[in-house]
Amino acid sequence: MIKFVVFICGAIVMSFEILGSRVLAPNFGSSVFVWGSLISVFLAGLSAGYYLGGRLADINPSSRKLCLIIVAPGLLFLTFPLYSTPISDWIFMKDLGVRMSPLLASSVLFLIPSFFLGIVSPYTAKLMICSLHTSGKTIGTLYALSTFGSIIGTLTTSFYLITIAGVNALIIGQGALLVALAVPLYFMNLSCRTDQTSPAGMMSDTK
Repeated sequence: MIKFVVFICGAIVMSFEILGSRVLAPNFGSSVFVWGSLISVFLAGLSAGYYLGGRLADINPSSRKLCLIIVAPGLLFLTFPLYSTPISDWIFMKDLGVRMSPLLASSVLFLIPSFFLGIVSPYTAKLMICSLHTSGKTIGTLYALSTFGSIIGTLTTSFYLITIAGVNALIIGQGALLVALAVPLYFMNLSCRTDQTSPAGMMSDTK
């Protein structure tokens, strides 16, 4: 289940980035400034998520906490059509320039969801390490799954999904998928407790 969650979250990150270009296009076009803004914001959000995810993973991580981490972007996706257009229009009307306008819009609309999705990989890595008692192989496997998911998300969204469904419908669908993924995580009740007195500094408690 954990590996599947990592794969899906990786796919959604890149799919959302592709869809983000369509969200910004009506007001800001599809120039190099738009794509540069999108890529930079997503990388910033993921980097911050990786960092905080690693910190949170050291504080008694559990599948129930992971559930909440995944639900947060899911709810943002489900409500995205309600606030994305008004925010984009408002920033466009401010006329901050061809560089700052798409950068600000990208930051407001995409930074927080990408941040939460960035937390998933390090957080799930800690849970898997506790249950399997391996580190290098587990981390490598999870990040490979996340990257493979990103490839699949990019190709399926750009080649097929955009042509058969609207942008808002796809984003809402991603939100529903994230919420659906979170439900079984809550009932898995997988946890990991740290023990600073142990030789390895860690003790797993898998239920």
